[in-house]
Amino acid sequence: MSVSTAGQEAVSLAAKAGLSLDPWQQHVLRVGMGEKADGDWSAPEVCVNIPRQNGKGAIIEARVLWGLFVGGEQEILVSAHEFKTAMNTMKRIERLIRDCPDMHKRVKAYHKTVGREGVELHDGRHVLYVARSRGSGRGFTADCVIFDECMILGDDAMAALAPTTDAVDNSQLWYLGSAGIGGLSQQMGRLRRRAVAALESGVPDPVLAYMEWSIDPHVDECAQDCTDHDAIDSVASLLKANPAVGYRLQVEKSMHRRLTMGDALYARERLGVGDYPSDEADTWQVISEEAWRALAVGDVKEIAEARATAPVALSIDMTPERSHAAICAAIRWRGGVHVTVVDHRPGTGWIVERAKELHAKWNPRCWVVDPASPAASLIATLEDAEEGLGVEVVKPKAREMAAACGQFYDAVTTQALTHFDDAPLASALAGAQKRDLGDAWAWARRTVGVDISPLVAATEAAWGLGAEVEEPPGDILSSVW
Repeated sequence: MSVSTAGQEAVSLAAKAGLSLDPWQQHVLRVGMGEKADGDWSAPEVCVNIPRQNGKGAIIEARVLWGLFVGGEQEILVSAHEFKTAMNTMKRIERLIRDCPDMHKRVKAYHKTVGREGVELHDGRHVLYVARSRGSGRGFTADCVIFDECMILGDDAMAALAPTTDAVDNSQLWYLGSAGIGGLSQQMGRLRRRAVAALESGVPDPVLAYMEWSIDPHVDECAQDCTDHDAIDSVASLLKANPAVGYRLQVEKSMHRRLTMGDALYARERLGVGDYPSDEADTWQVISEEAWRALAVGDVKEIAEARATAPVALSIDMTPERSHAAICAAIRWRGGVHVTVVDHRPGTGWIVERAKELHAKWNPRCWVVDPASPAASLIATLEDAEEGLGVEVVKPKAREMAAACGQFYDAVTTQALTHFDDAPLASALAGAQKRDLGDAWAWARRTVGVDISPLVAATEAAWGLGAEVEEPPGDILSSVW
């Protein structure tokens, strides 16, 4: 918790050197340089994730000037993915210092020798500029390390540079970059996951100040009138992700970049929609991706024909936050079971009406809802003859839920289960883990941001094919999913 900030000192010093900072840049410095009551940094790690050309370089310059001339930091390392980026930063900082006589007179040397590029003061303080590599930074001891272009920052560079601050009291690591670009953004992915976990849990990260400008784009499951997500082609999205609009970015020119780059690249480079890798150990923990993908089938017509004569089980599950919900179905097919995601949407207000529609259309043998899950709140409404389905919902006990998970797992490992490779189901499996349930286990989500409702509903639907229920009268309808 900050009780003061050195950020205003950095803002004022930058202005003295002729560097006028935008309001958002000043905000980053005030937050990132917050101080606890004992004077130590409240955030020993600071991450700024912002689309390109908004002016993050000025934050680096102001932070370096403060560290050299006010903060008393003995050694500052500025690293970038490419050497030319580090050199451009060096040139800008040198220009600012030379243009301020009070700073320039304190400089002993502007080093240009290869491998020693930097600025050294008469009192021994200095800043060094390095390109990242497996060995860069080893042998140094730094008060502050700044990782520019941190969307390209992997384990080798982190192993070389981050420990340089470990023997220094009150040191800082600064990460500045734009949206993640897949496997190259290992460290950015870790930082972002920590920030998301802190936000969702309400428990602040003890050492990280994370600031991101980005949009939350619409997904396939969004309703047509969705207001919870952002449109890629809107001016509002551009303004949300780019605080420098009106300072150094223009609306019309920026919007035209979408025509040049296409939606995907525009969303990443201008709107901050990144691709952040998970640590390998954190993904597909229960069922491997290879095993799951191998069970995908495309025989929609054949399965629909089989469903015309085979009983159907349907299930509903939702996230604990009630942010998303899923309806899944299961049928017997080719001696095994076929599962599919029938519907998966944000919110919960749509579920009962959709269930009524599916019930009338498919005449399922049963509906399954875990009475210990968030979806249990729907059971009474679903069983009501006027408001819901007018049938008894099957409510598995804890031991039956454990059996359902075991049966689902066994069906995958023996290749007795098929699916349509539904994206929500694959995402749920990638983010799922086991939780102990007596001597057995049940599905659990790996982090609070993961939605495993499609996986839980598919598991319950498959179990429902063997549950003891009173079979529905009449013929099985033959509508296609």
